[in-house]
Amino acid sequence: MNKLVLATSNPGKLREIQAILNLPGLSIIPQSEFGIDEVEETGLSLVENAIIKARHASTVSGLPALADDSGLIVDYLNGAPGVYSARYAGLPSNAERNIEKLLHALKAVPEDKRQASFYCVMVLMRHPKDPVPLIAEGKWNGSIMQAKVGQQGFGYDPIFYVKEQKMSAAELDPAVKNRISHRAQALDKLKNLFNQI
Repeated sequence: MNKLVLATSNPGKLREIQAILNLPGLSIIPQSEFGIDEVEETGLSLVENAIIKARHASTVSGLPALADDSGLIVDYLNGAPGVYSARYAGLPSNAERNIEKLLHALKAVPEDKRQASFYCVMVLMRHPKDPVPLIAEGKWNGSIMQAKVGQQGFGYDPIFYVKEQKMSAAELDPAVKNRISHRAQALDKLKNLFNQI
């Protein structure tokens, strides 16, 4: 396997995945180069959605496909926005509106009840009918800030506080984020699985 299609149109995810999954001899091609559109995410879990995306990209491109589905899990909101993180404020997906809605939902919630986690599921399908796709998960603990801080990253990064770093995910140097994030953890595990095959 020397080529795979990356099943995302999100430029932030594309940058991070290409930077982290830096395997010699492996060419990662974004699905846009094949004219592949985003597929409808009808799954009820991150795993289901990642499989749907990987299968769609592999079917259209004829190549092995790598897909990620990520979500922000806020404890106080019983896991919301969760699987609907990208479309929390409705479609078309808009990060600013998603952040505004989340901050509004947590408006009167005290600091000690604002715990949250980013989850990432990475799925690698060797072909569209792969019965045993490689699946790896990552989790990044933090909390939701009262307001946006920082210019790096994307999505909910400006309001996700990383306690160990004493700053938001959007203030982190990209190289640091690519070592410690949920996506980095999932990709590290996927690399190990990848090397085994």
